[in-house]
Amino acid sequence: MKTYFLKNGTLCIDESNGMLDSLSFEDLKLSAEKTPLFTLGLRLADGEQVRLNSVAHFHFTGVCEKKLAYVNDEYDLRVLLTLEQTEGGIDWRVSVQNGSDVLIEWVELGSPVLPPLLKNGGIGRILYPYNEGALVDDAFRREASWFPPREPSYPSNGSYPVFPNMLCSQFMCYLFRGNGLYLGAHDPARGVKYIDFHSCPSGIQMILRLYTGANDGAPFCMEYPVRWAFFDGDWQSGAEIYRRFFETNLPLGAKKTVENERLPQWYEDSPLIVAYPVRGVHDMDEMNPNRLFPYCNALPHLDDIAEQTGARLMALLMHWEGTAPWAPPYVMPPYGGTEALNEFRDALHARGHLLGVYCSGFGYTLQSNLIDSYALHPTSEDVEAAMCTGYDQKVAISNICTGQRKGYDICPASTRGAEILEEAYRPLFESGIDYAQILDQNHGGGQYFCHSRRHGHPTAPGAWMTRNMQKMLGKWNQMAPQMLFGCESAAAEPFIGNLGFSDNRFELNYRIGEPVPLYSFLYHEYLRNFMGNQVCAPFQNAPEALTMRLSYSFAAGDSMTLIMGQNGEFLSAWGQRDFSNLPNRTDVLRLIRNLTAFYQAEGKRFLLAGRMCASEEIACEKVSYLMDDGAVLTVPTVFSNVWEADGERVRILVNHTDRGVLCQSTHGEVSVPAFSAVLQKL
Repeated sequence: MKTYFLKNGTLCIDESNGMLDSLSFEDLKLSAEKTPLFTLGLRLADGEQVRLNSVAHFHFTGVCEKKLAYVNDEYDLRVLLTLEQTEGGIDWRVSVQNGSDVLIEWVELGSPVLPPLLKNGGIGRILYPYNEGALVDDAFRREASWFPPREPSYPSNGSYPVFPNMLCSQFMCYLFRGNGLYLGAHDPARGVKYIDFHSCPSGIQMILRLYTGANDGAPFCMEYPVRWAFFDGDWQSGAEIYRRFFETNLPLGAKKTVENERLPQWYEDSPLIVAYPVRGVHDMDEMNPNRLFPYCNALPHLDDIAEQTGARLMALLMHWEGTAPWAPPYVMPPYGGTEALNEFRDALHARGHLLGVYCSGFGYTLQSNLIDSYALHPTSEDVEAAMCTGYDQKVAISNICTGQRKGYDICPASTRGAEILEEAYRPLFESGIDYAQILDQNHGGGQYFCHSRRHGHPTAPGAWMTRNMQKMLGKWNQMAPQMLFGCESAAAEPFIGNLGFSDNRFELNYRIGEPVPLYSFLYHEYLRNFMGNQVCAPFQNAPEALTMRLSYSFAAGDSMTLIMGQNGEFLSAWGQRDFSNLPNRTDVLRLIRNLTAFYQAEGKRFLLAGRMCASEEIACEKVSYLMDDGAVLTVPTVFSNVWEADGERVRILVNHTDRGVLCQSTHGEVSVPAFSAVLQKL
């Protein structure tokens, strides 16, 4: 038995049996089960997956140069495991010598089982880097949601717990009794990882799976540590550990906003996004032109919003593609023709406003389910050369947006796949449009899994995927220097330098827990996002929750977003189909007008490129909203975050209700008027 010391805690391992024996914090035993020190995922020649763990499938052969050595005779594998005490924590590293022709697909280290979460009879909460960031205190609720624990597989799902994808960062924390356990991969290459947690009979198991990016028969050697560390404090204290890693290992192309010459002037204006379709009223509707087509039909509504709010606007179009909505990769020419869209673009620019469009990422549409006449017929050679492929070397139909289309997923790491994407998007790059959510459906900007042996990339997922995306997006940035790109969900960490303005759908976190501004805490000095189209927001029975979400997003440093219906009305969220209960237009415009004026007068210095700092919870009234599943959500009437810029630290407080609110903190009382923001100097 060997004991390692963490801050206020201990990790005990049974070397000879390959087992994590116990994990304790002070006098609290956290480990609810003994677990293997490591598990390997292998692929055989036919693609069959084999899992081997240190307890059942390896025997300990001793210590070699401070490394624990384990051998599996069946597949001729030798694992060298290192645990090193550092910075108050433990760094795990592993290497695998491969004497066979099997593929080492992934490695998991430790995978501790911890006490259940709070609402499951335990003590813990999980800080999870899903979308914007979530605190999860009910594993069963999360497992019943549309984002349950789910091992990634081919063909990819649009919503799986993968970094860089829907997970923006490569760590998570288990929070308990005013303390926390940090589990993070400090990987400067930002390779692919499966980061998840799931309930088990004795508690909650934490999974941090490292994909190797290996080929058949190749060894694997971790070039970075997985760090475990205890800390005092809340989620911000755990996030600070990761922020220190991030700031000393910036991803390719990442620059602070104040130093980033690629950002357009309009970035600092924090434009109000007004998103709407020009065909149909929701994604699965008949795609006939609505009252906002031709494009210039929207101008009177946009003019009114601008006049009422004093905001610079970005019209963000849906269903504008001349091919078929959400039917990638070919989007140009636009519906109604290039001249019609150019007329609208020029009219917006003449008013000082902006034009953006949604695109649909790396899908390849064989048949649109919305526009029957739109179909593509690639050659079999193109299918094999350009599309994501399984371990069996067969190309499967995509799982992404199957209601809207049937098709494949393009592998952008293949020569032909990259050519198809560039061919499809080049006309868009040359269109004079200000913003393109170029990777809608590619959450976080990541590419889908591909295991082809023909494309020239490794067979197993890994860091090669991240490098390829950085290279491709960097080329696209050069091809369209006046256009900003974004993705669905905020840009995952390795793509911060390429995707400068994205659809940050923090509202999804209400379905698994509580949103927290983790993304802004980690990355706001380098980029900002917009509130997003709020699809799947669980508040359609409570339209007044729109002012709440606008305020939350503003307080987190993001640009606000409105979803507009074809008559100029404001919707609770994209995808709404019941229009009998809509947000109060007067209240929404009043809030946006007040927040826009606050931003322009006081807030810009902090909310444009400031650093979010750890902050205490303020005391104020609470308000409740009815969610669409019948649950009641209770939130503070005032959202607040602490920001720092130019050596000055302030708290920005935003009241999303129609009455003034008095707030209490250690820095004194603050009164926040209805639908307004105030700045408190600290």
